[in-house]
Amino acid sequence: MCREDLLRALEMFAKNWLAHDGCWFLAAEEHFDMDTAIELDTRSWKRFAAAEARRIMTTFDIPAGGGLPALEKALGLRLYAVVNSQRTEWSDDRQRLLFFMNVCRVQEARHRKGLPNFPCKQVGTVEFETFAATIDPRIRTTCLRCPPDAPDGQYCGWEFTLA
Repeated sequence: MCREDLLRALEMFAKNWLAHDGCWFLAAEEHFDMDTAIELDTRSWKRFAAAEARRIMTTFDIPAGGGLPALEKALGLRLYAVVNSQRTEWSDDRQRLLFFMNVCRVQEARHRKGLPNFPCKQVGTVEFETFAATIDPRIRTTCLRCPPDAPDGQYCGWEFTLA
């Protein structure tokens, strides 16, 4: 495939991955209930976030224990980065890395369907903590905002520091 087709394929694969995650969650919610589905989703994301971080580190030669710069690079290589607009910001002293999801495909789809935000804070906390700690166990993760605790029109925001 040419470069353009490879990039289109990558975007399609990322969308398919995210759609599968949503289908899986909906099936769990329908079979059990929302609380059980969130518990199962949290367990699943803990496993996946570690696997994704390890694969990114291996594929792109990101050193273990590389601190916040390694995390910033790895965050930009996640499948989410292909389908969600996101940004990172450094504190003036470069002791804190901030990460914000500018557009969340999951929440946008829910809005189009007239549904409230998905309460992803519990799942997101485990996901981002696990991903960051896999990159460097010294990294501490703090949720700045995440549905249901995010202002209208804003999605998740995370702060990363070194212990």
